[in-house]
Amino acid sequence: MGTRMKTETPKVLHRVGSRTILGRIVSGIKGAGITDITAVIGFKADIVEYFFKDSVRFVRQPELLGSGDALKYAVDGMEDGKGSILVACGDTPLITDETYRKLVRTHLSEKASCTLLTCRVPEPLFYGRIVRGKNGNVLKIVEEKDLSAGERKITEINAGIYCFSEGDIRKFIKDIKINEKKKEFYLTDIVDILARNGRKIVSENCDPDETIGINSRRDLAIANRIVNRRTAERLMGSGVTIIDPDTTYIDETAVIGRDTVIFPDTVIESDVTVAGGCRIGPFARLRPGTSVSEGVEIGNFVEICRTRIGGGTKIKHHTYLGDTVVGKNVNIGAGTITANYDGKNKHRTVIEDNAFVGVGAVLIAPVRVGKGATVGAGSVVTKNKDIPAGETVAGIPAKPLSSR
Repeated sequence: MGTRMKTETPKVLHRVGSRTILGRIVSGIKGAGITDITAVIGFKADIVEYFFKDSVRFVRQPELLGSGDALKYAVDGMEDGKGSILVACGDTPLITDETYRKLVRTHLSEKASCTLLTCRVPEPLFYGRIVRGKNGNVLKIVEEKDLSAGERKITEINAGIYCFSEGDIRKFIKDIKINEKKKEFYLTDIVDILARNGRKIVSENCDPDETIGINSRRDLAIANRIVNRRTAERLMGSGVTIIDPDTTYIDETAVIGRDTVIFPDTVIESDVTVAGGCRIGPFARLRPGTSVSEGVEIGNFVEICRTRIGGGTKIKHHTYLGDTVVGKNVNIGAGTITANYDGKNKHRTVIEDNAFVGVGAVLIAPVRVGKGATVGAGSVVTKNKDIPAGETVAGIPAKPLSSR
């Protein structure tokens, strides 16, 4: 329900980066090679199912009685088999596909009844702690609210991701008893049940950043920051210069070429491609559907949307280009606007190679500026008034200038 989020939207439909929380989890699990996925839903189930009806199978939990009860409904809805079941939390979106793969590999190689994902953190806060025996084997998981004074010193936490032997989970899940404090069935209790029945329990480690669960808007901000940092580190490792990653947002799906320089306070959204050797920003925004060729310069306070830009073009200051095709070696003067929306429909502007658009020009789409043409400063080029190649126009409305 996400009560601490103070939201009318199901928590799993909030976004981390450009993807929903649940979308990230499903993508990570599929990235690990698992395609048979069941999502247990309850709160505002119809909305969640609408968004993911083509991605996963759904099972309804009639009453929200905790994770143990949720897994019981999932298992009851599956065909009997002799395989393994991976269990992931619906609000932990930062687990990578590689971590899921590691967990499954460890589970299979150890022939364990249960393999759980854990990590050590200096301040465990609200997480359940891993209680181990003298020989280091996992005995149980204790939730934060049920910790004894001694158990509060434990720094190894439960990430909430498990791999179970299907046979054992079917046999023992009914032994989970309701927690009298919360009136819920805790899935974490299954670890204690399996241990007491002599089943083998092992663990796999992960990066603490991956364990962050989304329980508040603050958690959402932290998760977004981590995803943005991961993206920046990957791009810098591939040869992109990001002057200040802390003030730059780049969607993880964006493709950016080697030797491009990204200046501070730049926003690069999803479905954006930037070739090598470009200079972007500061204070630039590249919106979805933008493609930038080699050697392009996009300066401060420039917004680009659904636009293709040819190599060597310069768009330096205070400009908006929407639904535009820009050729090679074009100069777009400061304050240029392509007026692409007429109140009902979007229209396209085409600016061909080597054209020069002066400062403060407005191009009302649909319109075409021909090769080598010049649009004078402050001009308004009205719709369907295409400018032939090599011609110079100026004025409001823009008209050809006579030769002098």
